[in-house]
Amino acid sequence: MPGLSGDFMSFTETTTTSWFSRLKGALIKILVGFVLLVACIWLLFWNEGRSVKTYRALVEGAGLVVSLDNGSVDPANDGRLVHISGPVKPVGVPQDDMLGISAEGAAGLERIVEMYQWAESSQSETRKQLGGSEETVTTYSYRKEWSRDEISSGSFRQPGHDNPRKPVADARFSVPSATIGAFSIEGRAVARLGKERIVPLGATEASRLGEAVSLGKPVSVMAGAAVFSLNPQDPQIGDIRIRFERSDVSEASFVGAQRGTGLVPYKTTNGRELFLSEAGISDAAAMFDAAQSENTIITWAVRIGGLVGLLVGFAFILSIFGVIADIVPFVGSIVRFGTTAIALILTLLVGPAVIAVAWIAYRPLVAIAVLAAGIALAAGILYLRRGKGAAPATAPA
Repeated sequence: MPGLSGDFMSFTETTTTSWFSRLKGALIKILVGFVLLVACIWLLFWNEGRSVKTYRALVEGAGLVVSLDNGSVDPANDGRLVHISGPVKPVGVPQDDMLGISAEGAAGLERIVEMYQWAESSQSETRKQLGGSEETVTTYSYRKEWSRDEISSGSFRQPGHDNPRKPVADARFSVPSATIGAFSIEGRAVARLGKERIVPLGATEASRLGEAVSLGKPVSVMAGAAVFSLNPQDPQIGDIRIRFERSDVSEASFVGAQRGTGLVPYKTTNGRELFLSEAGISDAAAMFDAAQSENTIITWAVRIGGLVGLLVGFAFILSIFGVIADIVPFVGSIVRFGTTAIALILTLLVGPAVIAVAWIAYRPLVAIAVLAAGIALAAGILYLRRGKGAAPATAPA
């Protein structure tokens, strides 16, 4: 059922999947589930090793780092882990040679190219049918929008919403280097710390862009951006909008190995590399504390992602039981509730076990605590489920 409203279009499609087709899909899900389990177990194990190695490298670095005055470079510190901070002075000017735009005094420059394109979204509702089949009603919606990403229209469900290729790519430019007192820092490392500000384009810059980029459309300026369109107030598919942002850094702090007048990553005894950077003036202790906090956040993010992956993997493996039971829809719902609970219990057992095994070589006491916590959670869920199942029925009066 198609619909149209300005730059928004939609249509609805109804599909029916037979019980045998669903059974075949469930068998494929079992294979995918086992692959997902192996991948997530490896990810969890690797993450714990990465976390401990990073922690120990940061502890080692915090005990070795020497804070230096940036006014002079002492050759005696060559190869040592040092900390410097102070005002930043970019050496050179970041410039987009292709389009002829530069940012005087900035550490970096970014070219941002957006194209007016079709974007697809979908919303589905699935209903179980007697006999195990499924009926799925899907509404596909299409809207026009400005996007930096090139949206491929080849996979769109409904034809007629074709997007062209993006003619100009995004790009980043930085100064070759920047100085903090007598020290020299690689330009890209400094530009990453900068505060982004728009570089407003005028008629002269827009005209220069029009000469550099031949798109067959007139160029005009809107809100500081160059717009290639026959009518900027009513853009059409394929219109291009180009804007620039500069990266400015007034002060910065760095920790790394001194090499000549510059800083490079420092290699710790366990093979990890240390190179810390932060905008503004920050002492070495605060920078190492921030790095430890970042390591903790990454560790927990990967743990959660790995546990979710395990849950999905177990759910995929057990999903075939729900499909088999869907011959009678309400029975299938009951079975799926049970398999989800089993998948959760298996996740709470396997996930902490993998984490514990990975930590045994590093911190045995923590490993035992993690394993015990996982077993306690799984046991608690089992106890609650048994308690509900064993609840006595009320005797009739």
